Amino acid sequence: MSKQISIVIPLFNEEESLPHLLTWIQKVLDGKFSYEVIFVDDGSKDKSWEVVAKMASNNASVLGIKFQRNYGKSAALQKGFEACEGDVVITMDADLQDSPEEIPALYEMITNQDFDLVSGWKKKRHDPLSKTIPTKLYNWAARRITGIFLHDFNCGLKAYKKSVVKSIELYGDMHRYVPALAKYAGFTNIGEKVVQHQSRKFGVTKFGLNRFLNGPLDLITVAFMGKFGKKPMHFFGALGSLMFLIGFLLIFYLGVDKIFIHQNARLLADRTEFYVALIAMVIGVQFFMTGFISELIGRNATHRNVYLIEKRIGAKSNEA
Repeated sequence: MSKQISIVIPLFNEEESLPHLLTWIQKVLDGKFSYEVIFVDDGSKDKSWEVVAKMASNNASVLGIKFQRNYGKSAALQKGFEACEGDVVITMDADLQDSPEEIPALYEMITNQDFDLVSGWKKKRHDPLSKTIPTKLYNWAARRITGIFLHDFNCGLKAYKKSVVKSIELYGDMHRYVPALAKYAGFTNIGEKVVQHQSRKFGVTKFGLNRFLNGPLDLITVAFMGKFGKKPMHFFGALGSLMFLIGFLLIFYLGVDKIFIHQNARLLADRTEFYVALIAMVIGVQFFMTGFISELIGRNATHRNVYLIEKRIGAKSNEA
């Protein structure tokens, strides 16, 4: 029998938070919804997996997946999405900064208001400026590039229709821009809800300089893949053809000028314009071939989301 709610929780070194989080979820949902909680351990170095295994052995609603090594949050969410069975899928962080009290309202927005995706908005944050300022910059850029006007793209607390998470593919660090991936997959009814943001009670933040550096690159990748991922030739081929045409026309003009107008002028090879035209033609051919090769690779690419899973525990695993 299908569950009403699947809660997918990626985690990395959160052994102290996990029991409190599960108790909080049970307090909110028990007796009101049928649900499952999927903990995906992204290669933790502490005792997080032992805690998950203990919770799963005592609660049939808890499922655990443990990666053999650390792959990142996107990988953990992807495997959680593959495993979930609920009609509505909730994602939240394991550090107790996302409140399970928000889950019933998020469920109602998906089921009764027919949103495809509802993103949380931590309007009042309890993070240091080193985290809030880059987040504001990312959100500003993401709104303008994707055309999705959310205040908080990277909020871990989100709700989805099951069809959404089964239609998108996460890899790299694309979890930051799930709303954009959903939009490009055809799910355009995207909403937002102000949610409570709690202060971190245990452990340390995973936010680092790499997020500040990689965020803009991920955003460009998402925007490009959304528009040209299935048709790279439309981008590289068009740009290459334009560059080649500009170079060819410039060469043609220089040739006409040399033959009919300035016969006694300096050689074409001595003119700067000749080399500009030549470079434009060469670059144009390179762009065109990039598009052609990208089409060949795209049509024959294998599935990219292959991650080594060390253990599984819970109702869907073969372990006790």
